[in-house]
Order: sequence, then C-alpha cells, then structure tokens
Amino acid sequence: MLRIITDFDGPIMDVSERYYQVYRFCLSQISRPDQIIQQLPKAEFWRLKRAQVPERQIGQMSGLDHMQAAEFARLRRQTVHTRPYLKYDTPIAGATETLEQIQALGIDLLVMTMRRTSELEEAFSRCDLGRFFAPDRRYCLSEDYVKTTDVGDKPLLMQRAIAELSPAESWMVGDTEADIVAAKTHGLKVVSVLSGIRDRTQLSQHQPDWVAADLGEAVDIILQHANCSVYLNAGNC
Repeated sequence: MLRIITDFDGPIMDVSERYYQVYRFCLSQISRPDQIIQQLPKAEFWRLKRAQVPERQIGQMSGLDHMQAAEFARLRRQTVHTRPYLKYDTPIAGATETLEQIQALGIDLLVMTMRRTSELEEAFSRCDLGRFFAPDRRYCLSEDYVKTTDVGDKPLLMQRAIAELSPAESWMVGDTEADIVAAKTHGLKVVSVLSGIRDRTQLSQHQPDWVAADLGEAVDIILQHANCSVYLNAGNC
C-alpha cells in the first residue's frame, strides 16, 4: 500500500492572506495615531515571511520602533490562529484536483497538521475538503493540547499515526522544517512544497528528499519514485 501524509496549510491551503490581514491588524493596533507607518505590500510581506525574517524585524521595517516591534510580534502570535482570521484561508490552485487524483488512485491519504480540531473542521466544512480524509485519517491537535514548537510537536503526531496505522510505504508532503523533521525522525521520504510559508533556501537547509512547486508536483514525484508505483495502474499498490 502507498500512503501519502500531507500537511494542510501550505500543500492544500493558502494562508498568505490570513497572515497579511493579521499583519495589517497588528500594525493598526500598535502604531500611534500620529506615527508614519509604511505598510508592506502583500507580496513583499509574504516574501519576508517565507524567508523567516523575524516578526520584530518586519514590524521595524514597517515603521515601528523597537518596543513597538516586540509588542507587534506578541500580538501577531496571539492573533494569527484565531477564528475570525481563518476565513481568509483558501485552497491553493490545483490542490483539490490533486486530492481527487490521489483518491481516484486508491492511495491511502492522511492529513497531519498543527491546527487544532476545530480549526481543521472549519476549513473542511467551508471549503468542502473533509470528503478527502476519513475521520481516522485526520491527525491534528486537540483543543486542550499545550503546544511547544512545531518541530517538537509534529514528530509526536507522526509517532502516534505510525503506531495506529497499518504498515505501508509512507511519504510526507509539507511546507516547513517541522514536516521534514517529523518525516526523517520516523524514516519517511519527504517532499517539501514551495506553495507554503517557507522558501527554497529555508527548506533546503533541512535537506528534504525532494522540493516541489506544489502538491500536484509532489504527488508526481511520489508516483515516480515510490517502490510500489509500478502497480498503481493495476490498483494493487
């Protein structure tokens, strides 16, 4: 059996508008009424986020002083995953069609995300994505889970999935270092995608097995290199 484990934000969902709207909100809340602020265009903001430029630095580049930038970073962390802003997330172009392709091929498909259950269900319902993932193929954080770091938490989520699932040739698709670490910790091949919150330079530092433009290209890579790919057309993989 061939199994694909995919992150949600990045391979499937575009979160750039949510992050940009939170950036704008935090600037408006932290800046003084008489202060000159240079709000970054979305493309520049997202380029900085993907390059992992620190939040404080982004705040200062936007015209905040040192103390304001620290408060800006704190408010952003506090706000970015709240319910009012999740509505800005939308499926990445082509992701739904790729999920349909995976489903049609009979590949075992899991989602593994640092979203909490309610956050994942919100997107599943609003964007009609729940149809691709059976309830026992959804690995996310409970509402009361105390987060540490994605790099620390995601390997634990992967550990739970491996313990609960039947053996299979499993591949990971993700857009951050946490996905790479989770996969490598448990001996999985990993394809990093450039459609999410890390650029090629940041991803390459963590040595994924492949780097792809998006989920569609990642699946093509997996089908080309999976040990059981030759059986896919016969439905025996």
